[in-house]
Amino acid sequence: MSTTQEALKLNAMIGDYPNTVALTQGKIRSDRLQLNFAEAKVPHDNFKRVVKGEFDVAELAIMTYLQALSWGRPLVALPVVLHGRFQHAQIVYNADRGTLTPADLHGKRVGVRTYPQTTPTWVRGILQNDYDVDLSKIHFITFDDGHVPEYRDPPNCQRSTSGKKLLQMLLDGDVDAAVLSGEDLKHPKVKPLIADPAAAGKGWHAKYGALMVNHIMVVKSELSKSNPDAVREVYRLLKESRNASTEPAPKDGIDKRPIGYSANKRNFEVAAQYAWRQRITARELKLDDLFDAVTRTLD
Repeated sequence: MSTTQEALKLNAMIGDYPNTVALTQGKIRSDRLQLNFAEAKVPHDNFKRVVKGEFDVAELAIMTYLQALSWGRPLVALPVVLHGRFQHAQIVYNADRGTLTPADLHGKRVGVRTYPQTTPTWVRGILQNDYDVDLSKIHFITFDDGHVPEYRDPPNCQRSTSGKKLLQMLLDGDVDAAVLSGEDLKHPKVKPLIADPAAAGKGWHAKYGALMVNHIMVVKSELSKSNPDAVREVYRLLKESRNASTEPAPKDGIDKRPIGYSANKRNFEVAAQYAWRQRITARELKLDDLFDAVTRTLD
């Protein structure tokens, strides 16, 4: 007499992207796992819950993961990048108020949503490493705390009390530059602080041999220890979902959604270096800290 083993139920939180939608919409399934997906129209709204351990499998911003790991949260990364981009175009200024370059930033006010957020951390790293900007000489205006409560902003941060959105503060001259995204970058008065950001991004990739990762996948450490086959199955589903994507190849030829340890180890290594140099993390993290014996074998 044969028995059918019941599928392992896991709480999951993953946004809909070209490389995940086949999984999140049920086109790809597993006989071994049942992923119970939480609402994730705006995944970052759930990141504090991920840090608290409310999900077995979840999307997380890479800098939030590095912070959480450094403060002892029992999470481990899968070598899966949900999306990445070169961040050179994200820091902008108001052209109506005159030209601004990275060399002009000392003593200036730069607006960011949160200081340890992934995009501003990459942007500050660009300024610090490639334009010799002393970050301590910039006045950062923030709007919210990060997702890891132990972290404290550096002393050159100030919380906005204007009641305005960041784009409006830039247009009104309340900040000299800002890290923006999406539709805000299309405002006709907004210009990139870094000249020819697309070319600068390609140059950064050639120099460092890495992608600026935004969001990744993590699992609970206990799941990886107690049921490594379940973690391997999660990875298989994510890989199959990525392979089902019909997203066009990137114009610059650089994969923005790499999967597998071999394809991602340099990406994660550089992210950890940028985080530590800015003291976003509680301690310096090495590549071996970011993956465990199971997840570093996933390719």
